[in-house]
Amino acid sequence: MNLSYWETKTWFSNIDFCIIGSGITGLNCALNLKTRFPKSKILVLERGTLPNGASTKNAGFACFGSVSEILDDLNYHSEEEVLQLIQKRLKGLNLLRKNLGDKNIGYKEYGGYELFTKEDRPLFEECKAKLPELNKMLEPLFGEAVFSIQKDNFGFKNIQKKLIFNQFEGQLNTGKMMETLLQKVQKAGIKILNNVNVEEFTEAKNSVKIKTDKLEFLARKLLIATNGFSEKLGIAQVKPARAQVLITKPIKNLEIKGTFHLDKGYYYFRNIDDCILFGGGRNLDFKTEGTTEMAQTKLIQQKLEELLKNTILPETSFEIEHRWSGIMGVGKQKKPIVKQISENVYCGVRLGGMGVAIGSLVGKELSELII
Repeated sequence: MNLSYWETKTWFSNIDFCIIGSGITGLNCALNLKTRFPKSKILVLERGTLPNGASTKNAGFACFGSVSEILDDLNYHSEEEVLQLIQKRLKGLNLLRKNLGDKNIGYKEYGGYELFTKEDRPLFEECKAKLPELNKMLEPLFGEAVFSIQKDNFGFKNIQKKLIFNQFEGQLNTGKMMETLLQKVQKAGIKILNNVNVEEFTEAKNSVKIKTDKLEFLARKLLIATNGFSEKLGIAQVKPARAQVLITKPIKNLEIKGTFHLDKGYYYFRNIDDCILFGGGRNLDFKTEGTTEMAQTKLIQQKLEELLKNTILPETSFEIEHRWSGIMGVGKQKKPIVKQISENVYCGVRLGGMGVAIGSLVGKELSELII
């Protein structure tokens, strides 16, 4: 870049905190740092034109885990660990709603449902049998029973006739959420530069030297909030996981309302603007979907359309309006990584597909690593 004196002085000199990633985590980190250090100079770098990972690509589920997901987590984590994870998701959702306001993010609490295919009857019976135990486990967090059994009143096909209902699950408008968050950050006087890709960084004396595809500069502290792209910056515990999504054209008299989970949460759909938004299927090909490439594959897109036709909208004609994909950050553990990497470098990553739920909290926790 051919920088002028003014550009160098205004944007790239005396930077206290540089944050990589302008998603939910990065922007919440920036806001919390500005609150704690009002006179600090904060610069947020974003590789995309918009927050280019999952923050503007997600399905807008304000959820904390379906019954089958929670039971699966209990196979690999202690009950205390799972409870702490759900508590973090709940705390993060409450923080998101408090910071931005339900109206500004289009928040609706229609509840969530878990569906089970006809072949998944053993899993359904297991989940059904475990409901009293799970409700008892979660009662300290919610004050009442979370899950219950309900009839399928939506006209789905090729599934078990009963659904598991979660009365506390909600949905939101991802675009409104990120627009409101970006406006709040800019109003606070925090600078955001888009289309700047960080290639590497090195510790310097009392600072970090940051090399991008445009220029190099110094910052006193560097905070990484790139989630699914973190492996490229040397955080090996985070692997990318692509999520493919499609949305139908508006459907007249659409009666489906709420958030829905299928096949242990690997598929998910919801209503939005008289349309059905439907995503998932990475379990069909984990290897191919472990990528940062924003693309769709024939295998998964065909499966999504097949489930729409045969299960979700069996008696309704529909057309696909749009398709896209986003990149999540996953790992062997579901607990987010919020830690100091070196003297002046920190990270808040590995949101495990729950960025909407825990992104605000992880951003806050990341900022609090700075003493």
